[in-house]
Amino acid sequence: MIGAVGFDLDMTLIDSRPGIRAAYVELTARTGVHVDADLAVSRLGPPLRAELRHWFPAEDVEEAVTAYRGLYPEYAIAPTVPTAGAVEALDAVRAAGLRVVVVTSKLGRLARLHLDHLGMRADELAGDLFAEGKAAALVEHGVRWYVGDHAADMVAARTAGVPGIGVATGPCSEQELRDAGASYVLPDLTAFPDLLGEIAVGSRPSAG
Repeated sequence: MIGAVGFDLDMTLIDSRPGIRAAYVELTARTGVHVDADLAVSRLGPPLRAELRHWFPAEDVEEAVTAYRGLYPEYAIAPTVPTAGAVEALDAVRAAGLRVVVVTSKLGRLARLHLDHLGMRADELAGDLFAEGKAAALVEHGVRWYVGDHAADMVAARTAGVPGIGVATGPCSEQELRDAGASYVLPDLTAFPDLLGEIAVGSRPSAG
């Protein structure tokens, strides 16, 4: 199997805050339950249920999850944009002869909508996974490095036995990413192609 670079999605490859904020505002309008959308998008990373538990009674969380996911395609996809350097980062992976694997806590079909809308191709996509839960997918798909913006992504990389590359474009600071075990920390993905060029020596498959 050709080696791969794994990427988280929200706040790693895409800035989904405007769209997710819009979905939360509409969820409030539909349910009458206040969700502080600005606060919610400031801490993206953990699974949806974890956020909704802050706002809905326990017995209503699953209904809220279903409602939010129903609103997501209409409200959250169009406003979302790639993060700085994301498109170039994916190009660099393929130029190095590696595959792109996206492993995210977002439901897979919703993650796919984002990638398709933005023309960001992933060779493999694994969704609805968080922290240690991402590790099996990283191993299964031959991921050699995992790139993410959250401390939990560095936990995923460590659990899978691969270096974690932290990008400080989400809720976690560079120091928090280092403390969580990141092997490398970047301010954003614009610096990723140069880093990949340094660390991927020997990763390109040989000819013949």
